[in-house]
Amino acid sequence: MSAVSAGRGALIIQTPEGISFPLLLAGPFTRCLAWAVDMACIMAIAGAADIIFVLLGIISRDLAMAAGTAGSIIISIGYGILLEWKMRGQTMGKRLFSLRVMDAQGLHLKLNQIVMRNILRFVDILPGLYLAGGICSLVTPKAQRLGDLAAGTIVVYQPKIQEPDLDQLLADKYNSLRDYPHLEARLRQRVTPEEAGVALAALLRRDSLAPQARVALFRDLASRFQAMVEFPQQALEGISDERYVRNVVDVIFR
Repeated sequence: MSAVSAGRGALIIQTPEGISFPLLLAGPFTRCLAWAVDMACIMAIAGAADIIFVLLGIISRDLAMAAGTAGSIIISIGYGILLEWKMRGQTMGKRLFSLRVMDAQGLHLKLNQIVMRNILRFVDILPGLYLAGGICSLVTPKAQRLGDLAAGTIVVYQPKIQEPDLDQLLADKYNSLRDYPHLEARLRQRVTPEEAGVALAALLRRDSLAPQARVALFRDLASRFQAMVEFPQQALEGISDERYVRNVVDVIFR
């Protein structure tokens, strides 16, 4: 996949199949608000940890001070690493403002990228109030702070997607697969949520695909689903690969 800038605040991810995914880059102001929420969460966690450090102070004041310093660093870094890894690029603040960390090329986000961008947060915050990181995000084409540049990541805005109108998408079409209820049920059992989502996305974006890419994509999808469950030949006669995928989506989602 490749990333192509579409002007300030936007990025287009292009797949080898010719599919384009527009992404809205998160601006410094929204990221600052998300960071403020995350800082409140970190302070709450640190406040709870202070109870342990107070108890350690009974045993040794020096031990309590050392543990408190180390704990503050671990909590500050670990919060972002743990949540961005477990929540697929989000923290509590990012989730609240519909932001997500992604690989800058649209690839799978790796743990080492998450670790790198969170460790370098201490550089971005210099000399205070995220000045270095804020200036960097204002001047870079993909609105990246220093940690993002080093890790090869971006932060995008992902608004909540409305559920597609399946009645409109699949309306007035005879579905030959529904003539075989037992095979329908078997198909629903074998198709994973990820595969179903890919098929639905392909139908929703089919008009934006190049003709050859559109034919190749639906041919591959149809072959995938046909390998899962073999319907009688009469159920497949006279329908294209795209029509077959449409029938499969109708079976799965309705």
